[in-house]
Amino acid sequence: MDQPGSAIVVGVGPERGLGAALATYFAEKGLHVFIVGRSEEKLNHVVQLIQKVGGAATSIIADVTVEQDVAQCFGVLRERGDVIRVAAYNVDSNIPAPFLQTDVKTFTTLWQQNCLGAFLFAKEIMAIMQAQQQGTVFFTGATGSLRAKPPFTAFASAKAGLRALAQGLAREFSPRGVHVVHTVIDGVIDGDRARSQFPEYVEAKGQEGLLQLEDIVQTYWAIHQQPRSAWTHELDLRPFKEPF
Repeated sequence: MDQPGSAIVVGVGPERGLGAALATYFAEKGLHVFIVGRSEEKLNHVVQLIQKVGGAATSIIADVTVEQDVAQCFGVLRERGDVIRVAAYNVDSNIPAPFLQTDVKTFTTLWQQNCLGAFLFAKEIMAIMQAQQQGTVFFTGATGSLRAKPPFTAFASAKAGLRALAQGLAREFSPRGVHVVHTVIDGVIDGDRARSQFPEYVEAKGQEGLLQLEDIVQTYWAIHQQPRSAWTHELDLRPFKEPF
């Protein structure tokens, strides 16, 4: 009988955030979860939450835009020696700015966090899953993955690059047993970041106007469990009230 194995979630921040929600849900399903982020305090808090529900997690402090950090992160996974069942690149950095006010540093930073980091992550995880001939890899996208609107042109450019990366990986590695999924989060997630940074916007969306974390993670898990004869590569998630 196969052992449960492990999962890795990159981009874990606040308790009420998609990264933490995915990590907790994967742990509840019996996977040992490696959580990766830049804040030791936030990572430790999520580990404690996972342990409270009877799960197991290991925190890894890393900047995923730095190749050495990513290599060291996956060194920890290889030391454990588990089959990696599911992986999620959930970094979602955004800096709104009108185009003529967008400097090179802002554009580059957004590309590094949303796209370059995903490339470095993919180099490691695809090698592991190709050798396993199994596993699911999620890349969390956004509305900007499909269309660019001001003042988010730089962000959209980075997310479009992430989508192209995921498409290329899916076409190359699906025949080798690796399920690559790009998810378009087309709406605002009801989490700590939105409620602290955009409270008026959250209020304006009204009842059932936001994506709920618990519903998103259930969808991710359902996609992970798809049989090989009917794999989804890309899907979009939005509240039923969201215009599109």
